[in-house]
Amino acid sequence: MKKSANPLSLETQTDKKIWLSSPHMGTDERKYVDQAFESNWVAPLGPNVNGFEEDIVNFTSCGYAAALTSGTGAIHLALDMIGVNPGDFVICQSFTFSASANPIRYLGGIPVFVDSEEETWNMCPKALSNAIKACIDGTIASNYPALGLDKHGQLPKAIIPVDLYGMPAKMSEINAVAKEYGIPVIEDAAEALGSSIGGQYCGTFGDIGIFSFNGNKIITTSGGGALVSKHRKFVDKARFLATQAREDAPHYEHRELGYNYRMSNICAGIGRGQMQVLEERVNRRREIFDAYKDFFMSIEGVTFLEEPEGFFSNRWLSTFLIDPKKTGGINRETIRLSLAEKNIESRPLWKPMHLQPVFQSFPYAGGNISKTLFENGLCLPSGSNMESTDLDRISGVLKKIFKH
Repeated sequence: MKKSANPLSLETQTDKKIWLSSPHMGTDERKYVDQAFESNWVAPLGPNVNGFEEDIVNFTSCGYAAALTSGTGAIHLALDMIGVNPGDFVICQSFTFSASANPIRYLGGIPVFVDSEEETWNMCPKALSNAIKACIDGTIASNYPALGLDKHGQLPKAIIPVDLYGMPAKMSEINAVAKEYGIPVIEDAAEALGSSIGGQYCGTFGDIGIFSFNGNKIITTSGGGALVSKHRKFVDKARFLATQAREDAPHYEHRELGYNYRMSNICAGIGRGQMQVLEERVNRRREIFDAYKDFFMSIEGVTFLEEPEGFFSNRWLSTFLIDPKKTGGINRETIRLSLAEKNIESRPLWKPMHLQPVFQSFPYAGGNISKTLFENGLCLPSGSNMESTDLDRISGVLKKIFKH
């Protein structure tokens, strides 16, 4: 595709809010939603749900898919199906949103957080291996006595790597470690629909994968998510548990605890229309990233995340690192606050889970990579519905910041 001129070349002023990542509707979403209204099929399940699941399967080649109310619910179901019980270890990437870790605690599990590596900012395979060994040999139990863990150690029940900001994790290396110990992998691809490694889509590398269709994601169903797997047993079980674990009986019969996690036919209708423009949305986000990249190319101290060979990122959010030692004191907050003054939303990178008050008492393996990323990183507006005038406004602010 021919590269267009850098849209960060002009400066205009307007008071319109520029969001970090807002929903971007296509043309066919209303058609599917109207069909749901016309048929009075507005409750959970229905033709749109079935069609949306088929669309996900056809696009990602994931095998099977269950449309749910959220990506968080998908992780919860995945951990439940794998058999996570109170006191069980679950290894989770620290540099992520809290939704990756919260479901571990829903089930009473013990999150063991793992640091990132610098090439993708995702779970470090070496730190992962060290964390597993510490779980098995009892080191973690000894180092965290307040948790009251079995001093003999235990094998973690699951591993949750995250494809952060649309950049795939090093899934081949992570899977190799998981296979060595026989631990299931739940790939959190909430931010990575459309991203891939060697042509294989994110969400399909683990035993179970999850997507999010929250309002700020690459495509949206207003709120929603999906659990996918090449193993039909997981998806069938997820659908069962997500509909209150209701048995096949003329009355309401329940032998297991269930959840109310199934997507509505209306939301799935939005998703069907969104799937039709997914590739366009990915292309636009990548164009926006390239525009920022071109702008910052000549500015010392501002760096970005390159794609490793064979990796393809949907560039859900355009993320950059700012080194104040090389920018003359300009840091992440300098940029964020200057943009906010002009009604432009930006946001620091995720604060690692092991530094969050709610999780800081839980085990952590690794160094300070994720901490440094948080301290120096910034997400810039990346919505696929951004116009050239929006990029012009952002350019104007950035030019004033870096005028030296």
